[in-house]
Amino acid sequence: MTKIVNHWIGGKTVEGASGTFGPVTDPATGAVTTNVAFATVDEVDAAVAAAKDAYATWGTSSLAKRSAILFKFRALLDANRDAIAELITAEHGKVHSDALGEVARGLEIVELACGITVQLKGELSTEVASRVDVSSIRQPLGVVAGITPFNFPAMVPMWMFPIAIACGNTFVLKPSEKDPSAAIKLAELFAEAGLPDGVFNVVHGDKVAVDRLLEHPDVKAVSFVGSTPIARYIHTTASTNGKRVQALGGAKNHMLVLPDADLDAAADAAVSAAYGSAGERCMAISAVVAVGAIGDELVDKIRERAEKIKIGPGNDPTSEMGPLITKVHRDKVASYVTGAAAEGAEVVLDGSGFTVDGFEDGHWIGISLLDKVPTTAKAYQDEIFGPVLTVLRVDTYEEGLALINASPFGNGTAIFTRDGGAARRFQLEVEAGMVGVNVPIPVPVGYHSFGGWKDSLFGDHHIYGNDGTHFYTRGKVVTTRWPDPADGPSGVDLGFPRNH
Repeated sequence: MTKIVNHWIGGKTVEGASGTFGPVTDPATGAVTTNVAFATVDEVDAAVAAAKDAYATWGTSSLAKRSAILFKFRALLDANRDAIAELITAEHGKVHSDALGEVARGLEIVELACGITVQLKGELSTEVASRVDVSSIRQPLGVVAGITPFNFPAMVPMWMFPIAIACGNTFVLKPSEKDPSAAIKLAELFAEAGLPDGVFNVVHGDKVAVDRLLEHPDVKAVSFVGSTPIARYIHTTASTNGKRVQALGGAKNHMLVLPDADLDAAADAAVSAAYGSAGERCMAISAVVAVGAIGDELVDKIRERAEKIKIGPGNDPTSEMGPLITKVHRDKVASYVTGAAAEGAEVVLDGSGFTVDGFEDGHWIGISLLDKVPTTAKAYQDEIFGPVLTVLRVDTYEEGLALINASPFGNGTAIFTRDGGAARRFQLEVEAGMVGVNVPIPVPVGYHSFGGWKDSLFGDHHIYGNDGTHFYTRGKVVTTRWPDPADGPSGVDLGFPRNH
């Protein structure tokens, strides 16, 4: 019998009432294993109403209570790492070790939220004028929403809701309909930790659910991670409806390799960053920029390593890379490889026809490596979101920097070099929000914020870290004067208050 995934509203499972379901496949077999209920406008409204009711008490709850529940949630997450990872592998396809890594990075943000008391401390200035004090405080917004992608069904939601809830908000999550089970597991564990009903809600669905969250008057802020076109739409629509928005978009992350770099280390990094999680991550390195005469040797080293990667079902402990999320996505990724030669690229490795014996109906694609790719090629211009690495050749550092800065994306980038001066120049001159120096995937730790520049981010705030706390709260400044008992009436003064 096919599993049904329903909504989580008001602290309990709520069966979908729309009669509309989306199929969830096992990417390794291609078989439909689950149907996920798609929410109507009324069901989204019910989730927002539950969150609004819960905010009446959660928003004024003590920091000690919030922290205690988050610590319990953290312990339950730790105890259920394998169970969550198994759900991710079953619906997304990534190998179990990769899924465990995703849970670990999500846990990092939960741990940050456990210590939210430090982030929410205000400021006080005394005697700014005679017996006048000024204090600054931060307060929660109310009901906030998160719309998250398929590639990290546990980690990306945990980049959002733990901080939002720790700050005193209540949360409505709309996860990807392609792999929804991890979100429900997180909701169940949060309830087990003692989170009051309605503080965290999950509704599944498609554009109907998304659009209702973007326009609902009781939703005060929206967080999003996904492709650039949808991020732009989310930002425009939610902002038009008066909401605070952080919308993280797509990427085309470059890795600049200078002639003095350790080429073995650079090749290891390129393979790990390009093909890990089957390339389905916004921080994947998808373009290597080789400077000078090192290009041929670097490409040979990348090819040698890439050819040894074992591709298979995610639940096979020997697999290093799993299938792609859907057949439609697999075919789209393959099209960039099959069309590369006609656009002037040299196809070093072609994984478009790859399959796994015994799993022929799975969403398989092999490793692809394209060399001498022109900047006009679609394989370079588009975010492929699959295991396709492009290599571009330039003569100088300046030429490589200009190429990277010409990209409309500015999510992450990396430089590989032994020259500290060159690395310092690069980190200051490159137009990207996250920079790695001999680090291929520079995803910040939890207490620094994650976010790109240009078409990789819409909105003013990055996600998690200090920016996360600021996004989910709003500042208030209070100016106070308490009269001394010895003071007499001061009389009326129509002038501007004097501080000097």
